[in-house]
Amino acid sequence: MSDMMASCQEFEVTVHTSPGPTCGTFNRLWLNLIGSQGETPPSSVNMGDHRLLPGSACPVRVQASGPLGRLLLVRLRLEAQTGFPNLDWHCSRVEVRRLAGEPGSGSEDPELQVFLCDRWLQTANGGVELRSGKLCLLKDETEEKLKQQRIKQLQHQHKLLRWQTFVDGAPHCVDLKSLSELGPNLSYTHKSPSINLHYLKGFTGRAEAWASFTELETVFAHSGLQNSTSRFVKSHWMEDWFFGYQCLNGCNPLLLRQTCLLPPNLSITSDMLHPFLPEGSSLDQELQKGTIYLLDYEVLEGIPANVINGKKAYVSAPLCLLHLNQQGQLVPVAIQLQQTPGPQNPVFLPSDPGCDWLLAKIWVHSADFQCHQLVSHYLRTHILGELCCVATMRQLSNVHPLHQLLMPHIWTSPQINFQAREFLLAPDGVFDKAVGLGLEALPVLLSRAAERISYHSLCVPDDVFDRGVDKLPQSYYAQDALKVWDALHRFVGSWVDLYYSGDREVEQDSELQNWITDINAHGFTHSPGFPQSLQTKADVSKFATMVIYSCSALHAAVNFSQLDFGLWMPNSPAYMSRPPPQVKGAVTEDDIMSFLPDVNATCRVLSTLAQLLQPTINFVPLCHYKEAVFRDDAHRRLVQEVQAELKTISDAITQRNSQLELPYPYLCPGHIENSVTI
Repeated sequence: MSDMMASCQEFEVTVHTSPGPTCGTFNRLWLNLIGSQGETPPSSVNMGDHRLLPGSACPVRVQASGPLGRLLLVRLRLEAQTGFPNLDWHCSRVEVRRLAGEPGSGSEDPELQVFLCDRWLQTANGGVELRSGKLCLLKDETEEKLKQQRIKQLQHQHKLLRWQTFVDGAPHCVDLKSLSELGPNLSYTHKSPSINLHYLKGFTGRAEAWASFTELETVFAHSGLQNSTSRFVKSHWMEDWFFGYQCLNGCNPLLLRQTCLLPPNLSITSDMLHPFLPEGSSLDQELQKGTIYLLDYEVLEGIPANVINGKKAYVSAPLCLLHLNQQGQLVPVAIQLQQTPGPQNPVFLPSDPGCDWLLAKIWVHSADFQCHQLVSHYLRTHILGELCCVATMRQLSNVHPLHQLLMPHIWTSPQINFQAREFLLAPDGVFDKAVGLGLEALPVLLSRAAERISYHSLCVPDDVFDRGVDKLPQSYYAQDALKVWDALHRFVGSWVDLYYSGDREVEQDSELQNWITDINAHGFTHSPGFPQSLQTKADVSKFATMVIYSCSALHAAVNFSQLDFGLWMPNSPAYMSRPPPQVKGAVTEDDIMSFLPDVNATCRVLSTLAQLLQPTINFVPLCHYKEAVFRDDAHRRLVQEVQAELKTISDAITQRNSQLELPYPYLCPGHIENSVTI
């Protein structure tokens, strides 16, 4: 009797296609049910009237001819149909209900099992196996078949996603020869509102300096007047207080550092700075009080500069000292344009002739442009995201809780970075044709910068405290960054608590340890402080928060601010056309124009920035998730909590900004995208 029942196990299977307009396919779908004791032969799902249309549910009856045991997996395989296009298919889920089966099997299997897919499938994939049940660690797998399936999936990912060196000494990237190799699950379409570049396009033939500030203002009037921040920048860019403000809240708020000890190569004396300090105080006293700050661009020292329009471009490695004055303003008090002191490398002071002092500040802005674009922006957000995405897909199986938590924040990085390497950072790209540090300098700067990026500097609470900017009255980046980090950290910590009961489970999680080992082997290999292993739940929470913050909030801060502060070009020149001045008192206002980038290079950079700064039409805000796994009861509660906390932060930032002449909107959570898409 039991043999007869075993031979007539029957299941009602429903295959759900996702609702998007392109989610359906003409391809034939074959399905197997895999149990602990056996599997069913392939069943055709879309025969006759059943078609895999967007939003459809295709039912099919499946019979097992032998013992199946506990239902563990569903295997799906697409087969192209002759005469029809071979279209990818987006499967939402497969639902399985046992209608009849082995004695005792009903208590082992739930009445309805759901096998989530939530991804694109292709004929080239072969058989793709879906699991039911919740996310879990490898140690919590109760079935040997599921353990083996997990191992097999990661082995496949190792073959599919390989590491490649883009720049020696910098983090590695994914090995791709074309974008199509990424496959549909790591590809996306960036849809942006149309942008008006009409007034910048016609300058490509002018390989010459701007004739005057008036000419530059005419172009700005046509391309920048709609931007209220850019109008403010243009009005105040020459003022010392605004120079200091930008160090805290401009597009590169990551470099300014409090100092209690002057660099030995900064050639200044207490007497030189005495006129710019409070009456009765001295440089030593201000250093001890913590009111002295430093910008040091030593990472640029000696790097070969570009040749633009057939002429040598110039980049310096300045040192700039700033003072927090009694009005709460951060103002520059000394600028040395090159690292090595000497008679031909004067220290510029606020008391110098106006054009000398202004030109010295412009040199600092130009150095900052290089560090912002290639280090704060490309290396610390784009490259870090790709590094963690490739490691996650290679080392954490789909059902690992950290895989599911991180992927919505990192999955777009390989595509956008490949496009950057193919177009922006390639011959005839904007860095080749219009930026001071061109293609020859790229490997030098990226490898140097990678060595200098510490783990502390990537973790907001450590970073803003170490740099002494957390308590400054106008440090809006630091204030907002701390709030967003704290909300993300609580969310990540609660997620980790769901799956790790104690630190010992972290130590014993082989997938997790392989993941951090992969990141270290291919990431910031010479950088200080990066954890070589993750030993505690606190370690996991901090590292995962760092990844999410870097690929969402930090990218928003350093990317979506850059056109605002760079549209008035003298505030952020992409290179300098003449070498740094070696004497004081020899520069006029007309001379300043001759130091600035050529007309066509200026417009090429501005056009590129405008294209890179458009938010997507299909924008996904921070901690909003389309993936089905986040609708699970326990996960949904955590998502609701973090979304409520981020909404409170948004409201507070909006209220503060309403009182400011120049708002700081970039870390308002409603404006932060979940991942790097541009």
